[in-house]
Amino acid sequence: MKKYITIIIAYIMLTACGSKQTNTETTTETLSEATVEFTEAQFKNSEIKTGKIEQRSISSLLKVNGKIEVPPQNMVSVSVPMGGYLKSTKLLEGMHVSVGEVIATMEDQQYIQLQQDYLTAKAHLSSTEKEFNRQKELNQSKASSDKLFESTQAEYISQKILVKSLSEKLKLIGINPDNLNENNISRNINIYSPINGFVSQVKMNIGKYAAPTDILFELVNPADIHLALTVFEKDLDKLSIGQKIFAYNNTNPAKKYICEILLIGKDISPERAVTVHCHFEQYDKSLIPGMYMNAEVEVSTNKAFVIPNDGLVRFEGKQYVYIEVDKRKFEMQEINTQNTENGYTQITFADNSEMSGKTFVIRGAYTILMKMKNTEEE
Repeated sequence: MKKYITIIIAYIMLTACGSKQTNTETTTETLSEATVEFTEAQFKNSEIKTGKIEQRSISSLLKVNGKIEVPPQNMVSVSVPMGGYLKSTKLLEGMHVSVGEVIATMEDQQYIQLQQDYLTAKAHLSSTEKEFNRQKELNQSKASSDKLFESTQAEYISQKILVKSLSEKLKLIGINPDNLNENNISRNINIYSPINGFVSQVKMNIGKYAAPTDILFELVNPADIHLALTVFEKDLDKLSIGQKIFAYNNTNPAKKYICEILLIGKDISPERAVTVHCHFEQYDKSLIPGMYMNAEVEVSTNKAFVIPNDGLVRFEGKQYVYIEVDKRKFEMQEINTQNTENGYTQITFADNSEMSGKTFVIRGAYTILMKMKNTEEE
């Protein structure tokens, strides 16, 4: 029995020693993978350069999206103030129109009635004016009573008001009262385009009656289109009026349109977002209201630790830097990279280690990586 116990104890001791040796070998192997040491000659012939990393402001790209919109003053809903039947139009959606161009012809008997009322009132005004002038002269010479003169004056003023109001109604439907006489009364009126632009919607067909509240056409002047971007609340402090924006669409992402921030909204949506309005520096006919766009905004961050790009290496899908732990001896350290600008990259340690006070490899990081790989192969 004692013999068996002795054998078991010996086996346990041998196993423990073997385990300890294996752990030591593993630790040594891990250490050798993370560190590399150069001879003086090797280091002298290499391009490795060390130094302290610095803090600096570095720009980043804020990516947002939105769509092209037209300001209200550049959108026109065309209607007929007095109503009427649509007699003719050649408009189609997308068609270009010029200011003053006839875009439709309306027809209704009330147009005839209005012209008749105006010409009749104008004729009556002429006779009323003559009577007023006659009574004025008689009243001055006391040949007629003041009451008769005042009655004639009131009728004359009333008739002038009637003619003026009928004149404005004619202008409202596009008829020039100065050119109207008994020989050119018409049952038709023309609708003219008030802007240069294109037709976005045709809402009425020929022969249909349009009430004064009905919209016949929607016209858009795209000369002052702008980009309405949706920016989340957390990113608003990165934007300012006058800031440049680079917009593009998914169809041609290589073509960038330069915009400038004109207005930052003050109303936060339930999704915690705000609308930011931007103006295109140069109008492009390919940009259509309603088109979805992507945009990139260059924003500055607070001062952060940055390292030259030559001090970074990518290995097995991760980013690393090298820290000088002894003379000509370097240790690989995993880091997280963020923004890159002008040959520098913002970094933070993956384990939240402190970076100040350490000496980093700022040039020749890949030389060290190659040295480590060669050492492993040996």
